[in-house]
Amino acid sequence: MKVFLNLLVVLWALVSIEEVTSHGVQPLSIIAIEKAVIALDNKAYIKASPSVLGVNDENKEWINVEYSSSSPSTDDWIGVFSPANFSNPKYKETGKGSLKLQLINQRSDYSFALFSGGVSNVVSNKVSFANPNAPLYPRLAQGKTWNEMTVTWTSGYGIDGAEPFVEWGPKGGEQKRSLAVTLTFDRNSMYTYKLGHKLLNGTYIWSDIYQFKASPYPGQNSVQRVIIFGDMGKDEADGSNEYNNFQRGSLNTTKQLIDDLKNYDIVFHIGDICYANGYLSQWDQFTSQVEPIASRVPYMIASGNHERDWPDSGSFYGTMDSGGECGVPAETMFFVPAENRANFWYSTDYGMFRFCIADTEHDWREGSEQYKFIEHCLASVDRQKQPWLIFMAHRVLGYSSDATYASEGSFAEPMGRDDLQKLWQKYKVDIAFFGHVHSYERTCPIYQNKCTSKEKQYYKGSLNGTIHVVAGGGGASLSQFSTLKPNWSIFRDSDYGFVKLTAFDHSNLLFEYKKSSDGNVYDSFRISRDYRDILACAVDSCPSTTLAS
Repeated sequence: MKVFLNLLVVLWALVSIEEVTSHGVQPLSIIAIEKAVIALDNKAYIKASPSVLGVNDENKEWINVEYSSSSPSTDDWIGVFSPANFSNPKYKETGKGSLKLQLINQRSDYSFALFSGGVSNVVSNKVSFANPNAPLYPRLAQGKTWNEMTVTWTSGYGIDGAEPFVEWGPKGGEQKRSLAVTLTFDRNSMYTYKLGHKLLNGTYIWSDIYQFKASPYPGQNSVQRVIIFGDMGKDEADGSNEYNNFQRGSLNTTKQLIDDLKNYDIVFHIGDICYANGYLSQWDQFTSQVEPIASRVPYMIASGNHERDWPDSGSFYGTMDSGGECGVPAETMFFVPAENRANFWYSTDYGMFRFCIADTEHDWREGSEQYKFIEHCLASVDRQKQPWLIFMAHRVLGYSSDATYASEGSFAEPMGRDDLQKLWQKYKVDIAFFGHVHSYERTCPIYQNKCTSKEKQYYKGSLNGTIHVVAGGGGASLSQFSTLKPNWSIFRDSDYGFVKLTAFDHSNLLFEYKKSSDGNVYDSFRISRDYRDILACAVDSCPSTTLAS
């Protein structure tokens, strides 16, 4: 049997941005930077070193910034970055200080300015990467069929100036070169790859060498491990301030996943990816942060309000949450196997799993195009080969005791489960995952607001309902629960974390909720059943029969 590698190359164009309101007030947002003036102080200085980064092909590197002012103040700050406590304790007395900051390759050079009293006193020397256009931050993703793998990356080279390609092959074996076409390889092997650009003068520019393994075929009986979370965002490793800096938990989540990289096979980030709100630099920051993960295992995403929503743009909600991005950066930065990538719904098969990913920023109600997709995705799976049927979406279309949802009386997105719950029940969806609410919550197996099982830890046989899980604690500022805890809510935690699913075989599944702070398991359950349990009738999930049949 053969597997196919599909190469997708992304070359970036800037996205226009408009002013947008976000979570709280960010310190830099109150500065009218366009009105800033330069008042040079001959005695002030700011120096950054080294001035050339990435000489050994690194795409991120730490630098030192030294600064001095003749009139130091605790209100002084440094740009490009602005940490709230950037100065050392003696800066006010000595007028001197230093910083250690981490820069990533963003296809341009950097400089730093010391601001004092609202004006820029001095600007530093320029700092640049040896090759700012180098291919960076590869992101793997499942293709449109189980036996395709795609890789997307970011580069400063245009199509008219360089020819992009991937050089790949079996680990330790012959390497092949792919020019955005499909090639075949054996399915059960580890593969290495590196990104390249051939310039017009014949020079080759290379990335680091990465590796991945082929995905399991539908029904393959092997241990398969899945990570699921939403609403992670990004943060600065050096602790400095940045636009939309309310995702302080994201570095812990990323660190846990990097440290445990050998113990899972695929990642699902279900919406609110990086909260860029129209700023391209924030997408660079995020893709750099997840590169150790996304370059090794498929990194699948769903669309959230911070990727898609904008007034009169065709989104289901008319908010300004995307900052005018309208889904374009997300669908360009990350590949998803959707028929129409502007509509961010798709299915993907991974061994014994079938995943149906919905797009809550487009209409999902009965009669809509997406509703038809969801039913087809759920109905078309062969449960004898793929017993574990998983539904995912960003906004909570199922159940949540989040304080906001509870105050609305819906305990979910209004209209969320009105039409979909009959599909989940009819096709016996095992678990439905959601983000949007920045916390963790697990329900009992449930249908129409009623638990279909009293068990909480070990489910044997048919569930008779769907377990709903909110896993939106990837890193953004935490949400609060209602003081009222419904009887269907088994476990809830207002903390950062993620979920891991482990399918041991066609009959046994382990669910674990881990906190990002330490990687330990704080909630878990098991499902043990066979194919006849899936076929068993439950309320509203039996085929219609007549005397003739």
